Amino acid sequence: QVQLVESGGGLAQAGGSLRLSCAASGRTFSTMSWFRQAPWKAREFVAAIRWSSGTLYADSVQGRFTISRDNAKNTVYLQMNSLKPEDTAVYYCAAKGDFSFMTTGALYDYWGQGTQVTVSS
Repeated sequence: QVQLVESGGGLAQAGGSLRLSCAASGRTFSTMSWFRQAPWKAREFVAAIRWSSGTLYADSVQGRFTISRDNAKNTVYLQMNSLKPEDTAVYYCAAKGDFSFMTTGALYDYWGQGTQVTVSS
């Protein structure tokens, strides 16, 4: 059974940092990513990483967030620095078996349950 389990969300002040983790079980994935959804907004792509460690970021988080993965642990991380109130959202881990269309959420096969990130001003 495939599962993605996120952890590490919480409350941070603007300018602070948080680190999210997503542990996958049941299989390995070519692409693992983070998406987020704020209240009353559509889900949006945040960052993606390929098995070979190639990465892709949304413009809104470029330079502030870093995605990484530990293939031995089948885990992906999202280090979030210089947090802003507009980063407040539920963050979801997603995984897929190929490298195509990494920013398109509808093409991902598996999703975690989500973890809340709240940034206060």
